[in-house]
Amino acid sequence: MIRRTFLALAGALLVLQPGLVGAQTSFPDRPVRIVVPFPAGGSNDVIARLLAQNLSEQWKQPVIVDNRSGAGGNVGAEAVVRAEPDGYTLLLAAPGPLAINPSLFPHLAFNPLKDFAPIALVASVPIVLAVNPAVKANSVKELIALAKAEPGKLNFGSSGNGSTNHLAGELFKTMAGIDIVHVPYRGAAPAMNDLVAGHIPMMFDNMPAVRPQVQAGKIRALAVAGSQRSALFPELPTMSEAGVPGFDATAWFGLVAPAKTPADVLAILVDSTRKALESPEMAKKFADLGAEPGTLTGPAFGRFLAAENAKWAKVVKDANVKVD
Repeated sequence: MIRRTFLALAGALLVLQPGLVGAQTSFPDRPVRIVVPFPAGGSNDVIARLLAQNLSEQWKQPVIVDNRSGAGGNVGAEAVVRAEPDGYTLLLAAPGPLAINPSLFPHLAFNPLKDFAPIALVASVPIVLAVNPAVKANSVKELIALAKAEPGKLNFGSSGNGSTNHLAGELFKTMAGIDIVHVPYRGAAPAMNDLVAGHIPMMFDNMPAVRPQVQAGKIRALAVAGSQRSALFPELPTMSEAGVPGFDATAWFGLVAPAKTPADVLAILVDSTRKALESPEMAKKFADLGAEPGTLTGPAFGRFLAAENAKWAKVVKDANVKVD
């Protein structure tokens, strides 16, 4: 009798509060925002918009890309840390704010390993060393010789202090024994604009941003910074092949949520992102950009982030990289 009475009361409560029924499966029931901590037009932005389109189709909800640049990606990352941990505000970022900046900024307002919940490694892309056509160097060796002939006169641009392309430039500087000057920008897109215009002579940038400019004849690619050649530019040597043995730098992009996001919502985010990355259509779009879909999700991506934080901390220390 008591049991029947309890069940009747429970049923009445659920009728009065229908939102309790299926609460775990209602996400998302409104627009989701993906914060990109760099300006529109760069590789981070392009990857985010491809993912947003796929997730929007899966969820039948708008997925909005919100560009919030500044401080090497820290501005956008901090905005997500402060957001309500409900799954409706996410961060899709390059290694800067997720793996490099803790070693560069002594008073960083967030800890990427504690303040974010890992969702997925979305993509990895080759980094390319490119120069303006006016630069009198058609190879990495010729560029090194030019830099040594004019120490301190060659600049290289980047998407900001602590970005992967910044550290790639610092590695080049250290490993080649040259004196080149870093010029940070508020994102890769404005840096690329200045490279095309001839305001800076060189930069390391991600394949999705470099490829169309090379094809248009606006810049000249000298080498791929990773350990393997790119299928998109098979004739382009790696930095190791071009005269800097052991050089290896690759960019990647990861999706995270605020740390206290509910487990059931995180499960939906992980599952939906995995489906997007396994889609043949997404794989083709990524390949057209020179990117590869990621295969790490959830805890596996979390372990990857921990390893990347340790790796880049060593690079920052060995290269004695400082930020203002």
